[in-house]
Amino acid sequence: MRLLITRRLPDRVIEAAAARFDLVLRDRTDVLSPDELHEALRDFDLVLPTLGDRFSAQVFARAGRPRTRLLANFGVGFNHIDVAAAHAAGVAVSNTPGAVTDATADIALALILMTARRLGEGERMLRAGKWHGWGPVQMLGTHVSGKTVGIIGFGRIGKAIARRCHYGFGMEVVFHNRSPIADPGLPARQVDFASAMAADFVVVAVPGGAATHHLIDAKALGYMKKSGILVNISRGDVVDETALITTLKTGRIAGAGLDVYEFEPQVPEALKTLENVTLLPHLGTACLEVREAMGLMALDNLIAMAEGRPPPNLLTP
Repeated sequence: MRLLITRRLPDRVIEAAAARFDLVLRDRTDVLSPDELHEALRDFDLVLPTLGDRFSAQVFARAGRPRTRLLANFGVGFNHIDVAAAHAAGVAVSNTPGAVTDATADIALALILMTARRLGEGERMLRAGKWHGWGPVQMLGTHVSGKTVGIIGFGRIGKAIARRCHYGFGMEVVFHNRSPIADPGLPARQVDFASAMAADFVVVAVPGGAATHHLIDAKALGYMKKSGILVNISRGDVVDETALITTLKTGRIAGAGLDVYEFEPQVPEALKTLENVTLLPHLGTACLEVREAMGLMALDNLIAMAEGRPPPNLLTP
């Protein structure tokens, strides 16, 4: 079977794919263009797409009856693929849950600490030659231990963040989830959306997609404490960036830590100029072991499809 991998993956994954399939590697960093999306569905039995390869309803409509049998997405998030349109066109879709959980949760904690303790700001000051020695009131930040964290979305990643916050930092955990969670697996309380947003730290860990687009808007930000810090490790368009910028500029909240952006890779200059914002370039799963595990999980789905078995991580519309 002919397989397209849309961007370079770790060598271990490429070698395993080449050993099993007639592999074409698109060895570039940019996402597929509209024409390339069409050609992928037309010319390949299997495709391993990555974040930003937008297989929309329009792409499937243009493709008619595609040659492709499976889009084995590299990542747990799949809001760049219209799963319903794919299924209607006869194309299955899978993802890579589990492999990304711990690494993404770690980034959430990193953003909490970096923003609360002003670590990015401090490093910039030092590198600029503006640090003149220790002082008792220099770079005072916010203590993390013992505070309350509100987690928006309590799936695998939300729970992993909660464990780190509670057991690592003694934080009180409250969470909001669209469905009831009978057993959170640790001391944590399910609360309404406004109450979760009113925690000392708010971490957004919901899936992307139409249902969560601009979930964190001006109204939601209005529930936060003035001393609150917002962290987003989900998808960029879950947060209304314009509303967030206004909220930060007017001092309505204390800060934000972001790993994802509404129109990435574009990041608003207004965010870049704010010292109370930590900005990371979508590093949530950026560990070699994790990216290898993601790629090999995607490969498991591809092999299952090639062998006539149901892919283990098949998505349904």
